[in-house]
Amino acid sequence: MSTLLLFLPPRTRLRAPGRALPDTPRPDAPHEYDYVLSADGRAITAQGRAAAAALPAADSVIAVVAESDVGWRRVELPRAGRQMRAALAGKLEEALLDEPDALHFALEPDALGGDTAWVAVTSRPWLAEHLAQLEAAQVFIDRVAPLSWPDEPARGHFFEAQPGRDDAGITLHCSHAEGVATLPLDGGLARQLLTPGLVQAAHWTATPAAAPAAERWLGRAVTVQTPAQRALAVIDNSWNLRQFDLAPRARGVRALRLVGRTLMRKPWRPVRYGLAGLVLVQLLGLNLWAWQQQRELAARRAAVTATLTEAFPQVRAILDAPVQMRKQLDLLRASAGSVGEQDLEALLGAAAQAWPGDRPPTDALAFEPGRLTLSAQGWAPAQVDNFRTQLRSEGWQLDAGEGKLTISRASAQGGR
Repeated sequence: MSTLLLFLPPRTRLRAPGRALPDTPRPDAPHEYDYVLSADGRAITAQGRAAAAALPAADSVIAVVAESDVGWRRVELPRAGRQMRAALAGKLEEALLDEPDALHFALEPDALGGDTAWVAVTSRPWLAEHLAQLEAAQVFIDRVAPLSWPDEPARGHFFEAQPGRDDAGITLHCSHAEGVATLPLDGGLARQLLTPGLVQAAHWTATPAAAPAAERWLGRAVTVQTPAQRALAVIDNSWNLRQFDLAPRARGVRALRLVGRTLMRKPWRPVRYGLAGLVLVQLLGLNLWAWQQQRELAARRAAVTATLTEAFPQVRAILDAPVQMRKQLDLLRASAGSVGEQDLEALLGAAAQAWPGDRPPTDALAFEPGRLTLSAQGWAPAQVDNFRTQLRSEGWQLDAGEGKLTISRASAQGGR
């Protein structure tokens, strides 16, 4: 399952005097996005930069937000249900540097009201603008994920904030169970916040250009990792900033695609295995049940055939044992002078027993084995219904139509 990681451009911020502003695209120019494409979530298949309409296709698309664009607050979540967003805005209002309406909140995965959990905070207009532009270009974002998040074990990443400078241009992103911080290496703030125990326990990475300075600052080796390689960790984490009013809304085919993509992600692997196992068990069970049914049917056919050959040894070729047995019984009954259900006497007796008392004898009849046809001229519908009811109570069936009444055995007629 291929995954496309899109790096949302950092928000434009004011710079102190003497620092250059980043290149800002013209308002009418389309945004371009750095991207990383991975076919398996482990290795990089392709990477580059392109406008939204020129991005490569993938099964899943994840927008990645840089550390500098996400703030973190750990709070006790209110029990607000669908009003959680408004309740968070009221609870965090005094701790925010911007108006709550201009900010977007996202809860820690699986967090519920009453839990103590992390809340990610970012600019709502900035994020909504990028999502709208991407969807206008038919690039549908399945998930918005931070590049780092509070978690254990602690992780740190060194990179060049301004390429071309010396050690003073190196910046550190650090994430651990107590939060996420972006710290410059020049000055003593980073030394004060990173205790020796945290330095030893954390996993440290650095871009190729920042690796020498990072190793000198730490006094230990670091793992060299490009920004694209570092971003692959986003694929397996479960953070999703698309919540509340920015949650994806999909219908029809796209909704089914989103469900399929969700099921194909790593956290859902046990569910996929379980469903596959359930389908396999069902198939095996159906095959076993069909095999048992076939064995039982074959055993019953063999029993009927054995009964026929034992009762009537003169029958050599077995084609249809029940029909052949019925024919042999009819021959025995005829030779013994007994009346069978298919004979004229039996049909006449049934008709005479159920015959309406206000009707004269029939003036015409016709017989064929198992069926007796009488004339119905002059019969009223009520008389026909009464005649049918009387015959049905004795196990016979009456068919009326075109001035005729046809009597037959109900079971024999149902099997014709």
